[in-house]
Amino acid sequence: MDNLSYLSNADSSYIDSLYQLYQEDPELVDFGWQKFFEGFDFGRGSEDNVAGGETPEHFLKEMKVMNMIYGYRQRGHLFTKTNPVRERRKYYPGKELNTFGLSEADLDTVFNAGAEVGLGPATLRDIRNLLEQTYCESIGAEFVYIRNPDKVKWFRDRMERERNTPNFSIETKKRILTKLNEAVVFENFLGTKFLGQKRFSLEGAESLIPALDFVINRGADLGIEEFVIGMAHRGRLNVLANIMHKTYKDIFSEFEGKGYDESKPYGGDVKYHLGFSTDVETDSGKKVHLSLCPNPSHLEAVDPVVEGISRSKIDFKYNGDHSRLAPILIHGDSSVAGQGIVYEVLQMAKLDGYKTGGTIHLVINNQVGFTTNFKDARSSTYCTDIAKVTLSPVFHVNGDDVEALIYAINMAVEYRQRYHNDVFIDILCYRRYGHNESDEPKFTQPLLYKAIEQHPNPREIYNKKLLEQGSVDANLAKEMEKDFRALLQERLNESKESNTYEPNPMFSGAWTGLRMATPEDFELKSETSVSEQTLVRIAETITTLPAEKKFFKKIEKLFEDRKAMLNNKTFDWAMGELLAYGTLLDEGFRVRISGQDVERGTFSHRHAVVKVEDSEEEYVPLMQIRKEGADNVNNKFDIYNSHLSEYGVLGFEYGYALANPQSLTIWEAQFGDFVNGAQIILDQFLVSAETKWQRSNGLVLLLPHGYEGQGPEHSSGRIERFLEQCAENNIQVANCTTPANYFHLLRRQLKRDFRKPLVVFTPKSLLRHPLCVSNLSEFSGGHFKEVIDDGYVKSEDVKRVIFCTGKVYYDLLEKQQADQCRDVAIVRVEQIYPIPYNQLRELKHKYTNATEYYWVQEEPENMGAWPFICRKFRNSDFNIQVISRKESSSTATGYSKQHISQQLYIVGKSFEDAAGKEVKKAVVKTTKKVVNVD
Repeated sequence: MDNLSYLSNADSSYIDSLYQLYQEDPELVDFGWQKFFEGFDFGRGSEDNVAGGETPEHFLKEMKVMNMIYGYRQRGHLFTKTNPVRERRKYYPGKELNTFGLSEADLDTVFNAGAEVGLGPATLRDIRNLLEQTYCESIGAEFVYIRNPDKVKWFRDRMERERNTPNFSIETKKRILTKLNEAVVFENFLGTKFLGQKRFSLEGAESLIPALDFVINRGADLGIEEFVIGMAHRGRLNVLANIMHKTYKDIFSEFEGKGYDESKPYGGDVKYHLGFSTDVETDSGKKVHLSLCPNPSHLEAVDPVVEGISRSKIDFKYNGDHSRLAPILIHGDSSVAGQGIVYEVLQMAKLDGYKTGGTIHLVINNQVGFTTNFKDARSSTYCTDIAKVTLSPVFHVNGDDVEALIYAINMAVEYRQRYHNDVFIDILCYRRYGHNESDEPKFTQPLLYKAIEQHPNPREIYNKKLLEQGSVDANLAKEMEKDFRALLQERLNESKESNTYEPNPMFSGAWTGLRMATPEDFELKSETSVSEQTLVRIAETITTLPAEKKFFKKIEKLFEDRKAMLNNKTFDWAMGELLAYGTLLDEGFRVRISGQDVERGTFSHRHAVVKVEDSEEEYVPLMQIRKEGADNVNNKFDIYNSHLSEYGVLGFEYGYALANPQSLTIWEAQFGDFVNGAQIILDQFLVSAETKWQRSNGLVLLLPHGYEGQGPEHSSGRIERFLEQCAENNIQVANCTTPANYFHLLRRQLKRDFRKPLVVFTPKSLLRHPLCVSNLSEFSGGHFKEVIDDGYVKSEDVKRVIFCTGKVYYDLLEKQQADQCRDVAIVRVEQIYPIPYNQLRELKHKYTNATEYYWVQEEPENMGAWPFICRKFRNSDFNIQVISRKESSSTATGYSKQHISQQLYIVGKSFEDAAGKEVKKAVVKTTKKVVNVD
């Protein structure tokens, strides 16, 4: 098989390798190749009659036909009839016969290559017809780049056997028409009854509704019990009504503005952002649960939230069985190509900590983004080219060919259930109106919208097709429209007569038994202490390494030091944290932590996962916890190093916590500064979801924060940004100074009958500070302290009260103790929000002789907690002043000398004295220790 110069080297070597396998054993190659090589060998018998031993012309053409088959499989999608409103772009080389070294004269020649497509020996005409019908009609398939031969073969055999041509029953066709009718009439009804109101209509892409209907039905038949759906605003009302079965009456009530109740503490959101959940019954009688997540206008922001919800339910509800739940993400063409979050989420697809068994991606390809033409919206050929990152197959389908779409959808669901990988369906359609119904699209796309004006809707196209086939009665579509429109009018009348409207209940399902918090709840103490006996048992477990395994010497030393803490009954920050997790696990709760480098910890303090020396074997001490007397470990501790993503991973963990409030779900930033990469999740979900969508969340954020000379990007977790969004007791913000208080804070998250996000600014240098330790009794007794008073001074001697939070306390303490300064009290505000007013007022009454009150912080004056404190106390009798770095556009200096100078100024100013040698020595020591961690 040497004379293959017209083929690429890759094709030539591939065919040669297959031929070698065939010669060893015909069963080693596919049936089609067996038949091909049988014919090839048969022909080789005549080679003795060919001068020079050249390959006969016919067999050269056999190779050319094989090359044509590969060409269609690889590039056929470029020549499909998938655009419903304009001509496709031209691609070269094309699919003409001469592209493959063939001609019209070869059309009626029989080629053994026909066996490769399941025809057996067949004419070139028949082979090409099969390829045209399979790869160049209403479905364009991209799959040959998948590196798993079994997957490629599954697609190839499935598509070529059926020629990508649907063959549905009459009943199935009627159901398709019914769903199309619902989609089209619903939009038309809204447009006529609610003139001028935004609804972000699905018109032009109504085929999405029957497509989703068949995803659910086919998925249920294949074992899927639940779908979690995320989508933007376009078409959302139609999906809510005709897929989620949200009542038409409720949707009309929202148009009438009846969702507002001034007696309830919710600000609400626009109707096309709201979520919904329901149970539906499929055609085959199977029950399926559907959840449509609420989402903001930030396109694709809901994607990681959907994945997190899905993984959480898979873990808790389905015991890790990915086949019983599937996420569906509905994208727009511009957003799937342009939003970086899509890439972050796709990179989670096969990671142990984040995979959900394959996501079904549907792209509503309007061919325009707001006013931007598709040619200006991406550099790639397709908006879905990002799918190739994870080797996910893509089907490009003409949105006007609803049967082709449903055929492709069914194949996609089967693939997902078989291989548990992502799959994309690119629905090429159009947007009947502008970005919203009042927008004029002809300003920017005059030719496109001239064509769209004349274009019939998908229901009209499908009804005409069915009439031509004789599949339905001529009046069926009209009767469907008449009956459905009458139903909608009836529900509209009901909504106008009703003055009440109740959205999805807030505390149901996994949230049953929980409630909304009240302001009074934050004045109460939660029982978070643990008996000394239990603490010692858990500490013994998590400080013991198995004797039969050999660990890195530094790890062994670390665990010996932790064991010594147990003997001394004094624990550092890492042990306080691990004990919080261990005690919760012991009580039957689940703990999940993820983020960059969380297993070891950025600052090498946690070591929740340790490696056996010279191997990849891992040992997780927290997974060894068992109740006293129990034979088996009965807990679930998950900790995962994430990929280098903040936006995606924080969104995922938010979704995970949303689906299960009985898990302590934690996301930790590598440095607190990096949380700004996830600002959209903070703004649109974490701080506002409760008031917008009536959805609580108990997610914990750990943000390393503190000024130790590490420069502008490794000093501040941007406390000010969180505090400026604090209102209505929406989140909790804390900056603890002791391991015990941190222990109680973490445990408190699961010890109350309500959930609020918790943002903790965690330490760096304090992880190893000799004074930052807690006695065992502080864990076994007490509770979380929102404020910690100064135990060194006498109240009657105090002239100045310093309020501070976090690590700066230890710098101030160094000065106070060195100078034995007893007229300045240092009060630690451990919880900054909700602000503990009553406790602070009690302290003011205690220090009756104090005449000065200062808020001391390391951050510049325009950052940190001061802007918030200033606002909250501006009309109080505290008359608080501030001591801080001067205001700055950057969070911190990059020069260690300047950092030290600034830190000494803050300490000295706090006591109206020079900082002193001891303080300078401590600050310099801290700076040198921490500055190397980056």
